[in-house]
Amino acid sequence: MSTKSPTGLLFRTPGPLLVFYLLVFYVFLQFCWWSYLLFELNTEILTLREQIAQSKGEVVSSVSLSERISQKRLMIFGEGLVFILLLTLGLVQTRRSFRREANLARQQKNFLLSVTHEFKSPLAAVKLYLQTLSMRELTREKQLDVLRKASAETGRLESLAENMLLAARIDNHAFSPAFEDLDISEMLAGITEDFRNRTQVRVSSTIQPGVVLSADRQAFHSIVLNLLENAQKYGGETPEIEVSLKVAGASVVLSVADKGNGVADEDKSRIFDKFYRAGNEETRKTKGTGLGLYIVRYLVRLHGAEIHLRDNQPAGSRFDITFKN
Repeated sequence: MSTKSPTGLLFRTPGPLLVFYLLVFYVFLQFCWWSYLLFELNTEILTLREQIAQSKGEVVSSVSLSERISQKRLMIFGEGLVFILLLTLGLVQTRRSFRREANLARQQKNFLLSVTHEFKSPLAAVKLYLQTLSMRELTREKQLDVLRKASAETGRLESLAENMLLAARIDNHAFSPAFEDLDISEMLAGITEDFRNRTQVRVSSTIQPGVVLSADRQAFHSIVLNLLENAQKYGGETPEIEVSLKVAGASVVLSVADKGNGVADEDKSRIFDKFYRAGNEETRKTKGTGLGLYIVRYLVRLHGAEIHLRDNQPAGSRFDITFKN
């Protein structure tokens, strides 16, 4: 947060992390000061005890007095080291927590911006298509084209709503899969064909027939659809998507690949995080909310499977999901 002075200069108000650092520094200074006073007080007490003993005619060894002073100092020094160690560990953990919360707040801000755009854009498009149909005389071919585009935008809204509801169920541990033996070859072909017709994106598929797995129907549909939409978003100006399904030994491998620019190395470890999308939502051109791959990873793990991101050749990205057959 920043404010302007009467002269127009910007002054940044101290954030909670800066206040925390100042507080830790103050505690450290106070600790050093009280440690010094404790050292001096122990030395003074032992010296007074020696003087009182001497005044009573008792014999006091100067060597034993020095040893006792050294022991007290070592004890205080040891306790001080423990205190500093605990203070340092607390500082590190608190700093990590601040960073984690700041990253989460930034991602949530990006999510709200993206959701606003994701809802507003297709709604505006559907409204425009309906106005076009009601206000203009169009040929049958033009009407069908407008209806197809309106259907595609409606599909975007439906997919977005399903992802948000599914993410909420996942976070609340309310998603209960219903496993059944599914012909995923047939399902994959149907999902791919529907996506191709709805988006007019070039999708080539190599699907081994008759592959049956124990899976949740809704979850498998969500996995495939989110991977297809992700490939469409990051596949370049004219996306080309390749889908394959094959049995490899005791495993079933589902792959979805695009021919876009690929994923940067610094983003590969975070693309499955909730809300995470590379860049800033205010400048990013691709559509999305940062929920798709988060949902995919959760559902894949729910099936006891593994998902890996690999660089596609010669360009783009490829997601490989390995199911146990």
